[in-house]
Amino acid sequence: MANDVKPTRKNLMQIEDRIELSEQGHDTLEQKRDGLIMEFMDILDQAQDVRSDVEADYERAQRTINMARAMEGDVAVRGAAAALKEYPEITTESKNIMGVVVPQIESSKVRKSLDERGYGVLGTSGRIDEAAEAYEDLLDQIILAAEVETAMKKMLTEIETTKRRVNALEFKLLPELRENQEYIEQKLEEQEREETFRLKKIKAKKEQEEKEEREAAAAEDAAEAETVTADD
Repeated sequence: MANDVKPTRKNLMQIEDRIELSEQGHDTLEQKRDGLIMEFMDILDQAQDVRSDVEADYERAQRTINMARAMEGDVAVRGAAAALKEYPEITTESKNIMGVVVPQIESSKVRKSLDERGYGVLGTSGRIDEAAEAYEDLLDQIILAAEVETAMKKMLTEIETTKRRVNALEFKLLPELRENQEYIEQKLEEQEREETFRLKKIKAKKEQEEKEEREAAAAEDAAEAETVTADD
């Protein structure tokens, strides 16, 4: 509240400094918010593409596994899946986007050659190979989708946080500071007017006293002159 601020020049200077810093911070946060939104839109476009790719790869994987089951039977398909010896490995690192730390997921051993899949090539048909390849493609897309979706959520959270800070400065802190500044300036102007009026009164009173003293002195001199004349 403005009424809680003491109307002193020191407080006025401090508030003016806070206003300047807050305005700079507001501008910086606005630039950050706008930059984050632009980055978010790029990631959103990427996420939409990745989602479409995941859906397409999932449908392809389902078609190929159903075909393999129909042609080879569930036992053969399950046997081929169980023969896998090296499982995919995932490592996570981080990267910085406009001050936001987002994950960067690296995968290895997802795509395999025929001999790396573990099942005997002679004992299976190309249908199982197609299904294995389709699911490897799907897993690659799922890993990419996890990276993009997580980055998108983190960016969105940071955008909301930055927007709240911008709004807090724009609609709360800065208006309060400007209100306090205006209040102090008005009070200081009132004090200055009162001081000027008081000084004028003091000056007028002093001039009046000096005038009265001069008149009294003049009257006294005149009286003395009359007394001297009468004696002569």
